[in-house]
Amino acid sequence: MSEHPAMDPKEIIARRVAQELHDGMLVNLGIGLPTMVARYVPAGMNVAFQSENGIIGFGAPPPEGMEDPDLTDSGGSFISALPGAMAFDSAFSFALIRGGHLAMTVLGGLQVDQHGHLANWMVPGKMVPGMGGAMDLVAGARRVIVAMQHHAKGVSKIVPELTLPPTAARRVSLVVTEMAVIEPVTEGLALRERAPGVSVEEIIAMTGAPLLINGDVPEMALNQPG
Repeated sequence: MSEHPAMDPKEIIARRVAQELHDGMLVNLGIGLPTMVARYVPAGMNVAFQSENGIIGFGAPPPEGMEDPDLTDSGGSFISALPGAMAFDSAFSFALIRGGHLAMTVLGGLQVDQHGHLANWMVPGKMVPGMGGAMDLVAGARRVIVAMQHHAKGVSKIVPELTLPPTAARRVSLVVTEMAVIEPVTEGLALRERAPGVSVEEIIAMTGAPLLINGDVPEMALNQPG
């Protein structure tokens, strides 16, 4: 695999996920890699990002020295508040999520299986604080995008069947990795795009589940910072 020379895998993923944003969306960004998507909103586009700990209208991390301890995302990382941002309690935050008001959520993943089911909250034998909002987000958002690296320690995170506890019974909408864009459909996992410099053969070799391939697979375009 030949990676894009100017970007690490997480940047490739975040820039590609940003292409799924549309003007006027209310979007939840999960802990870790998904928060990077806020850096790549297309110029002139108005997207309201929600963090489940109680804010709508946050932006990219502030410059060094400008951090505010009262402005963090759900993972505790510093964020900026854009004009018009609002803060609220967890009850209101989860009412938005459970009430179906989110156009899209972007979540990290430990595994996605060939049916499009996600596991992202627990590794058996390791201490975890709980499922958090992942179950509610997968069940409640209109679109669910999984932003994760394609493999961990050489083992594919896209598998025939989940071996980790599932997050929800619902099939996710799209999986974006540093190698590919994959859409779970009724028949299985459809390979929609390949990363710059990555061949279809390389993707197949690094994917643990079978992929549906229909004709030529285009190379993904990547958003520039807005």
